Amino acid sequence: MSTPDFTLYATTAIFLYIIGIYGIAVRRNMIRTIIGLEIITAGVNLNFLAFTILNEDLLPLAQYFVAISIVIGAAVASLALMITVQAYRHYGSVDLKKLSRLRW
Repeated sequence: MSTPDFTLYATTAIFLYIIGIYGIAVRRNMIRTIIGLEIITAGVNLNFLAFTILNEDLLPLAQYFVAISIVIGAAVASLALMITVQAYRHYGSVDLKKLSRLRW
């Protein structure tokens, strides 16, 4: 069995960061922004696990933190989607430029 390559995982995590930041910066749709944030979170989790290749004693701790991060990320995504649905019901759009005023 071959050993995992740190540079492969780190490069993939960097690509996930770039894709997530692009999704947040370029698109003004609330749902695409939430997806961009989740892609960045996946990149952070992958990077966190990739660094355990350098020191395998930290693997259980890293797995614990990634599992907690996934649970928190799911809660944040569901809350953000709930806010998106409520904004769509009130304003009729999920475009962030059109939702510039924050009063209901």
